[in-house]
Amino acid sequence: MKAIVHSEFGPPDVLKLVEVAKPTPKANEVLVRVRAAAANPLDWHFIRGEPGVMRLMGKPNNRIPGADFAGEIESIGTSVTEFRAGDEVFGTANGTFAEYVCASAENVAQRPRALTHEQAAAIPVAGCTALIALRDKGNLRPGQKVLINGAAGGIGTFAVQIAKALGANVTGVCSTRNLDLVRSLGADHVIDYTAEDFASGERHYDLVLHVAGNRSLKDHRRAVAPDGTLVLVGGGVGRDTGGNQTLSTLRALALVTARGLFARLLRQRIRMFVAKSRRSDLELLAELCEAGTVRPVIGHSYPLAHAAEAVRCIEDGHPRGKVIVTP
Repeated sequence: MKAIVHSEFGPPDVLKLVEVAKPTPKANEVLVRVRAAAANPLDWHFIRGEPGVMRLMGKPNNRIPGADFAGEIESIGTSVTEFRAGDEVFGTANGTFAEYVCASAENVAQRPRALTHEQAAAIPVAGCTALIALRDKGNLRPGQKVLINGAAGGIGTFAVQIAKALGANVTGVCSTRNLDLVRSLGADHVIDYTAEDFASGERHYDLVLHVAGNRSLKDHRRAVAPDGTLVLVGGGVGRDTGGNQTLSTLRALALVTARGLFARLLRQRIRMFVAKSRRSDLELLAELCEAGTVRPVIGHSYPLAHAAEAVRCIEDGHPRGKVIVTP
Protein backbone atom coordinates (compact mmCIF):
# COMPACT_ATOMS: atom_id res chain seq x y z
CA MET A 1 0.00 0.00 0.00
CA LYS A 2 1.02 3.64 -0.39
CA ALA A 3 1.85 5.66 2.70
CA ILE A 4 3.57 8.87 3.77
CA VAL A 5 6.64 8.21 5.91
CA HIS A 6 9.60 10.04 7.42
CA SER A 7 12.85 8.61 8.74
CA GLU A 8 14.39 11.82 10.05
CA PHE A 9 13.33 14.96 11.88
CA GLY A 10 12.91 18.09 9.85
CA PRO A 11 10.51 20.26 7.84
CA PRO A 12 7.56 18.74 5.95
CA ASP A 13 9.91 18.09 3.01
CA VAL A 14 11.22 15.00 4.85
CA LEU A 15 7.87 13.29 4.16
CA LYS A 16 8.00 10.73 1.35
CA LEU A 17 5.30 8.74 -0.45
CA VAL A 18 6.43 5.10 -0.52
CA GLU A 19 5.13 1.53 -0.72
CA VAL A 20 4.89 -0.22 2.64
CA ALA A 21 3.42 -3.49 3.84
CA LYS A 22 -0.33 -3.54 4.39
CA PRO A 23 -1.00 -3.93 8.16
CA THR A 24 -2.79 -6.87 9.74
CA PRO A 25 -5.32 -6.19 12.52
CA LYS A 26 -4.72 -7.55 16.00
CA ALA A 27 -7.49 -9.31 17.90
CA ASN A 28 -9.06 -6.04 19.14
CA GLU A 29 -8.49 -4.04 15.93
CA VAL A 30 -10.17 -3.34 12.63
CA LEU A 31 -8.41 -2.86 9.29
CA VAL A 32 -9.76 0.24 7.56
CA ARG A 33 -9.43 1.34 3.95
CA VAL A 34 -8.73 5.02 4.52
CA ARG A 35 -10.83 7.38 2.43
CA ALA A 36 -9.80 10.56 4.23
CA ALA A 37 -7.47 11.62 7.04
CA ALA A 38 -6.84 14.93 8.80
CA ALA A 39 -3.69 16.82 9.69
CA ASN A 40 -3.21 18.07 13.26
CA PRO A 41 -0.61 20.24 15.04
CA LEU A 42 0.80 17.11 16.68
CA ASP A 43 1.87 15.91 13.23
CA TRP A 44 4.34 18.72 12.62
CA HIS A 45 5.61 18.43 16.21
CA PHE A 46 6.47 14.78 15.59
CA ILE A 47 7.89 15.43 12.12
CA ARG A 48 10.17 18.25 13.27
CA GLY A 49 10.87 16.75 16.68
CA GLU A 50 9.84 19.99 18.40
CA PRO A 51 9.97 20.70 21.27
CA GLY A 52 13.26 18.86 21.70
CA VAL A 53 11.91 16.56 24.40
CA MET A 54 10.00 14.72 21.65
CA ARG A 55 13.31 13.50 20.23
CA LEU A 56 13.91 11.51 23.39
CA MET A 57 11.43 8.97 22.00
CA GLY A 58 13.99 8.06 19.38
CA LYS A 59 14.67 8.81 15.72
CA PRO A 60 11.70 8.01 13.46
CA ASN A 61 12.01 4.89 11.32
CA ASN A 62 9.58 5.09 8.43
CA ARG A 63 7.03 6.60 10.79
CA ILE A 64 3.61 7.30 9.24
CA PRO A 65 1.97 10.54 10.48
CA GLY A 66 -1.74 11.12 10.97
CA ALA A 67 -4.27 10.33 13.70
CA ASP A 68 -7.77 10.97 12.24
CA PHE A 69 -9.43 8.82 9.60
CA ALA A 70 -12.67 7.88 7.89
CA GLY A 71 -13.19 4.89 5.61
CA GLU A 72 -14.51 1.34 5.25
CA ILE A 73 -13.64 -1.67 7.37
CA GLU A 74 -11.97 -4.35 5.27
CA SER A 75 -11.47 -6.94 8.01
CA ILE A 76 -11.79 -7.31 11.79
CA GLY A 77 -9.76 -8.89 14.56
CA THR A 78 -10.87 -12.11 16.20
CA SER A 79 -12.28 -10.44 19.32
CA VAL A 80 -14.15 -7.59 17.59
CA THR A 81 -17.93 -8.00 17.73
CA GLU A 82 -19.21 -4.43 17.28
CA PHE A 83 -18.23 -4.05 13.63
CA ARG A 84 -18.08 -6.08 10.45
CA ALA A 85 -16.41 -5.82 7.07
CA GLY A 86 -18.03 -3.14 4.93
CA ASP A 87 -18.97 -0.81 7.80
CA GLU A 88 -18.21 2.83 7.10
CA VAL A 89 -16.48 4.26 10.15
CA PHE A 90 -14.37 7.11 11.51
CA GLY A 91 -12.01 7.39 14.44
CA THR A 92 -8.40 7.65 15.52
CA ALA A 93 -5.32 5.51 14.99
CA ASN A 94 -1.58 5.88 14.55
CA GLY A 95 -0.43 6.34 10.97
CA THR A 96 -3.50 7.43 9.03
CA PHE A 97 -1.60 9.09 6.16
CA ALA A 98 -1.85 5.80 4.29
CA GLU A 99 -4.23 3.74 2.18
CA TYR A 100 -4.91 1.36 5.08
CA VAL A 101 -4.68 1.63 8.86
CA CYS A 102 -5.37 -0.64 11.84
CA ALA A 103 -7.38 0.95 14.64
CA SER A 104 -8.49 -0.26 18.06
CA ALA A 105 -12.21 -0.97 17.97
CA GLU A 106 -12.58 1.24 21.05
CA ASN A 107 -11.48 4.28 19.01
CA VAL A 108 -13.91 3.74 16.13
CA ALA A 109 -17.56 4.61 15.52
CA GLN A 110 -20.01 4.38 12.63
CA ARG A 111 -19.65 7.27 10.20
CA PRO A 112 -22.53 9.77 10.30
CA ARG A 113 -24.51 9.16 7.09
CA ALA A 114 -25.11 12.88 6.70
CA LEU A 115 -21.38 13.48 6.29
CA THR A 116 -18.82 12.73 3.61
CA HIS A 117 -15.66 10.80 4.44
CA GLU A 118 -13.73 14.09 4.42
CA GLN A 119 -16.14 15.69 6.89
CA ALA A 120 -16.09 12.63 9.16
CA ALA A 121 -12.27 12.54 9.16
CA ALA A 122 -12.27 16.12 10.44
CA ILE A 123 -14.10 15.16 13.63
CA PRO A 124 -12.14 12.78 15.91
CA VAL A 125 -9.16 14.68 17.35
CA ALA A 126 -10.54 18.21 17.14
CA GLY A 127 -14.12 17.29 18.00
CA CYS A 128 -13.22 15.13 20.99
CA THR A 129 -10.74 17.75 22.24
CA ALA A 130 -13.40 20.47 22.11
CA LEU A 131 -16.00 18.24 23.76
CA ILE A 132 -13.73 17.19 26.63
CA ALA A 133 -12.48 20.75 27.15
CA LEU A 134 -15.99 22.14 27.49
CA ARG A 135 -17.95 19.33 29.12
CA ASP A 136 -15.37 17.57 31.30
CA LYS A 137 -12.57 20.04 32.06
CA GLY A 138 -14.63 23.22 31.87
CA ASN A 139 -17.76 21.71 33.45
CA LEU A 140 -19.80 24.01 31.20
CA ARG A 141 -23.42 24.51 32.21
CA PRO A 142 -26.39 26.08 30.40
CA GLY A 143 -26.46 29.86 30.61
CA GLN A 144 -22.76 30.27 31.34
CA LYS A 145 -20.57 32.60 29.32
CA VAL A 146 -17.68 31.01 27.41
CA LEU A 147 -14.94 32.67 25.38
CA ILE A 148 -13.09 30.66 22.72
CA ASN A 149 -9.83 32.19 21.52
CA GLY A 150 -9.06 30.58 18.18
CA ALA A 151 -12.69 30.06 17.22
CA ALA A 152 -12.04 29.62 13.48
CA GLY A 153 -9.48 26.82 13.77
CA GLY A 154 -9.90 23.06 13.80
CA ILE A 155 -10.73 22.76 17.51
CA GLY A 156 -12.32 26.19 17.74
CA THR A 157 -14.97 25.60 15.09
CA PHE A 158 -16.13 22.50 16.96
CA ALA A 159 -15.93 24.26 20.33
CA VAL A 160 -18.22 27.09 19.24
CA GLN A 161 -20.91 24.65 18.09
CA ILE A 162 -20.60 22.24 21.01
CA ALA A 163 -20.73 25.09 23.52
CA LYS A 164 -23.97 26.31 21.91
CA ALA A 165 -25.35 22.76 22.05
CA LEU A 166 -24.55 22.72 25.78
CA GLY A 167 -26.59 25.91 26.25
CA ALA A 168 -23.77 28.43 26.69
CA ASN A 169 -23.54 32.06 25.61
CA VAL A 170 -20.57 31.91 23.25
CA THR A 171 -18.03 34.56 22.33
CA GLY A 172 -15.55 33.63 19.60
CA VAL A 173 -12.22 35.34 19.00
CA CYS A 174 -10.82 35.23 15.47
CA SER A 175 -9.30 37.33 12.68
CA THR A 176 -11.24 39.72 10.46
CA ARG A 177 -11.54 37.26 7.58
CA ASN A 178 -13.22 34.65 9.79
CA LEU A 179 -15.85 36.79 11.52
CA ASP A 180 -18.69 35.63 9.26
CA LEU A 181 -17.64 31.98 9.60
CA VAL A 182 -17.69 32.07 13.40
CA ARG A 183 -21.05 33.85 13.39
CA SER A 184 -22.44 31.18 11.06
CA LEU A 185 -21.41 28.52 13.58
CA GLY A 186 -23.73 30.07 16.15
CA ALA A 187 -21.49 32.36 18.21
CA ASP A 188 -23.52 34.97 20.11
CA HIS A 189 -20.65 37.46 19.97
CA VAL A 190 -17.54 37.61 17.79
CA ILE A 191 -14.37 39.56 18.60
CA ASP A 192 -11.92 40.57 15.88
CA TYR A 193 -8.60 40.32 17.70
CA THR A 194 -7.00 42.76 15.26
CA ALA A 195 -9.39 45.50 16.41
CA GLU A 196 -10.46 44.59 19.95
CA ASP A 197 -8.67 43.25 23.03
CA PHE A 198 -10.62 40.44 24.66
CA ALA A 199 -8.09 40.41 27.54
CA SER A 200 -8.54 44.04 28.59
CA GLY A 201 -10.22 42.88 31.77
CA GLU A 202 -13.46 44.72 30.99
CA ARG A 203 -15.44 41.52 30.36
CA HIS A 204 -15.22 38.24 32.22
CA TYR A 205 -16.30 34.73 31.33
CA ASP A 206 -17.23 31.64 33.30
CA LEU A 207 -15.05 29.56 30.98
CA VAL A 208 -12.21 30.58 28.67
CA LEU A 209 -10.73 28.15 26.13
CA HIS A 210 -7.13 28.98 25.26
CA VAL A 211 -6.96 27.36 21.81
CA ALA A 212 -4.89 29.88 19.86
CA GLY A 213 -1.42 30.81 21.04
CA ASN A 214 -1.41 34.50 20.11
CA ARG A 215 -1.87 35.75 23.69
CA SER A 216 -0.17 34.91 26.95
CA LEU A 217 -1.58 32.81 29.75
CA LYS A 218 -1.72 35.95 31.90
CA ASP A 219 -3.85 37.68 29.25
CA HIS A 220 -6.30 34.80 29.17
CA ARG A 221 -6.60 34.80 32.95
CA ARG A 222 -7.69 38.45 32.87
CA ALA A 223 -10.72 37.37 30.86
CA VAL A 224 -11.71 34.66 33.36
CA ALA A 225 -14.24 35.46 36.07
CA PRO A 226 -12.85 35.32 39.64
CA ASP A 227 -14.43 31.91 40.17
CA GLY A 228 -14.21 30.84 36.51
CA THR A 229 -12.16 28.26 34.65
CA LEU A 230 -9.37 28.56 32.09
CA VAL A 231 -8.83 25.46 29.94
CA LEU A 232 -5.56 25.25 28.01
CA VAL A 233 -6.53 23.35 24.90
CA GLY A 234 -3.30 24.03 23.02
CA GLY A 235 -0.48 26.47 22.51
CA GLY A 236 -1.60 27.40 19.01
CA VAL A 237 -1.28 25.48 15.78
CA GLY A 238 1.48 27.44 14.08
CA ARG A 239 5.17 26.83 14.47
CA ASP A 240 6.83 29.46 16.64
CA THR A 241 10.38 29.54 15.29
CA GLY A 242 11.50 31.65 18.23
CA GLY A 243 10.76 28.86 20.67
CA ASN A 244 8.21 30.96 22.56
CA GLN A 245 5.57 28.26 22.23
CA THR A 246 7.64 25.75 24.16
CA LEU A 247 8.42 28.36 26.82
CA SER A 248 4.73 29.26 27.06
CA THR A 249 3.85 25.60 27.57
CA LEU A 250 6.46 25.21 30.32
CA ARG A 251 5.15 28.33 32.04
CA ALA A 252 1.63 26.97 31.80
CA LEU A 253 2.68 23.69 33.39
CA ALA A 254 4.41 25.58 36.19
CA LEU A 255 1.32 27.71 36.77
CA VAL A 256 -0.98 24.70 36.88
CA THR A 257 1.32 23.08 39.43
CA ALA A 258 1.39 26.25 41.51
CA ARG A 259 -2.40 26.50 41.23
CA GLY A 260 -2.70 23.10 42.87
CA LEU A 261 -0.43 24.17 45.74
CA PHE A 262 -2.39 27.37 46.37
CA ALA A 263 -5.89 26.05 45.65
CA ARG A 264 -7.28 27.53 48.86
CA LEU A 265 -6.06 31.01 47.95
CA LEU A 266 -7.12 31.13 44.30
CA ARG A 267 -10.66 30.60 43.08
CA GLN A 268 -9.83 30.50 39.39
CA ARG A 269 -9.37 27.02 38.01
CA ILE A 270 -6.78 26.20 35.35
CA ARG A 271 -6.95 22.94 33.44
CA MET A 272 -4.58 21.25 31.00
CA PHE A 273 -5.17 17.86 29.38
CA VAL A 274 -4.36 15.55 26.51
CA ALA A 275 -7.55 14.47 24.79
CA LYS A 276 -8.25 10.84 23.92
CA SER A 277 -11.01 9.75 21.59
CA ARG A 278 -13.52 7.26 22.94
CA ARG A 279 -16.28 5.53 21.04
CA SER A 280 -18.92 7.07 23.29
CA ASP A 281 -17.68 10.59 22.50
CA LEU A 282 -17.36 9.82 18.79
CA GLU A 283 -20.93 8.52 18.79
CA LEU A 284 -22.16 11.66 20.57
CA LEU A 285 -20.41 13.86 18.02
CA ALA A 286 -21.90 11.74 15.22
CA GLU A 287 -25.39 12.28 16.68
CA LEU A 288 -24.81 16.04 16.84
CA CYS A 289 -23.69 16.02 13.21
CA GLU A 290 -26.67 13.91 12.10
CA ALA A 291 -28.99 16.37 13.84
CA GLY A 292 -27.32 19.30 12.10
CA THR A 293 -26.24 20.79 15.43
CA VAL A 294 -22.55 20.45 14.54
CA ARG A 295 -20.95 20.64 11.11
CA PRO A 296 -17.25 20.08 10.42
CA VAL A 297 -15.48 22.98 8.73
CA ILE A 298 -12.87 22.04 6.13
CA GLY A 299 -10.47 24.74 5.02
CA HIS A 300 -8.06 22.83 2.78
CA SER A 301 -7.83 19.37 1.23
CA TYR A 302 -4.74 17.71 -0.28
CA PRO A 303 -4.12 14.37 -2.00
CA LEU A 304 -1.93 11.89 -0.14
CA ALA A 305 1.04 12.62 -2.41
CA HIS A 306 0.92 16.24 -1.23
CA ALA A 307 0.62 15.48 2.48
CA ALA A 308 3.67 17.66 3.12
CA GLU A 309 1.62 20.66 1.99
CA ALA A 310 -1.12 19.72 4.46
CA VAL A 311 1.38 19.63 7.32
CA ARG A 312 2.95 22.89 6.15
CA CYS A 313 -0.50 24.49 6.13
CA ILE A 314 -0.94 23.50 9.78
CA GLU A 315 2.46 24.66 10.97
CA ASP A 316 2.21 27.98 9.12
CA GLY A 317 -0.62 28.80 11.51
CA HIS A 318 -4.22 30.03 11.38
CA PRO A 319 -5.78 27.44 9.06
CA ARG A 320 -9.52 27.84 8.63
CA GLY A 321 -11.18 24.76 10.11
CA LYS A 322 -9.59 21.37 9.43
CA VAL A 323 -6.95 20.34 6.87
CA ILE A 324 -7.76 17.05 5.10
CA VAL A 325 -5.61 14.45 3.32
CA THR A 326 -7.23 12.04 0.85
CA PRO A 327 -5.48 8.81 -0.22
